[in-house]
Amino acid sequence: MIAEPKHALLRDIWLQVPFLIWLVVLWMLLWAQFTALSFVTWVIVALFVTRVFRLPTIELSGRVNLWWAAVFVAQFLAAVVHGAVTVAMQVLDPRHPPGAAIIAIPLRYADDLVMTHVAVTSSLIPGSLVVESDRDRRILYLHIIGVRTQAEVDAQRRGVLRWEQRIVRAVGTPAQYRALKADQKALATEASATATEGSA
Repeated sequence: MIAEPKHALLRDIWLQVPFLIWLVVLWMLLWAQFTALSFVTWVIVALFVTRVFRLPTIELSGRVNLWWAAVFVAQFLAAVVHGAVTVAMQVLDPRHPPGAAIIAIPLRYADDLVMTHVAVTSSLIPGSLVVESDRDRRILYLHIIGVRTQAEVDAQRRGVLRWEQRIVRAVGTPAQYRALKADQKALATEASATATEGSA
């Protein structure tokens, strides 16, 4: 009678390990502390938070594409550097104060986990910050600086949707990945048909 609860507890902890690792990495990035002491500290904090303030166990997709995950990391690091340089240039140019806007971005493929990944990714890139999320309608509201026109707003929205696609390619569920591939195939077919009509 005692073995079953222990087995369930071990299974619950094992399922939470990727989430714990992600929390530790995220906190180390946010605090810019990359030492052994900070790692151990955040592991203890993550264990405390996840055990005391318990939420339902997160069921991961069970799918990780290492190639797309590596591509995502490389593109994310490049976006962080580009965002930091862009924000610095905007701040240092007093003649053209940067515009700002709060943009609603309806996500297309996201469940709770992917939506969280998109929100964290967008917030870590300088120049954008998630200020609100509508879980039921899968909408993120981002505060963006450096936008003045509707075209720039649309470009920012497309950028966030590309991050969603990259995350789905890397760690999305098989159903999310199939939906993304189907949409991309439909867009390619539509573009091909448009090009054919234009040449005719």
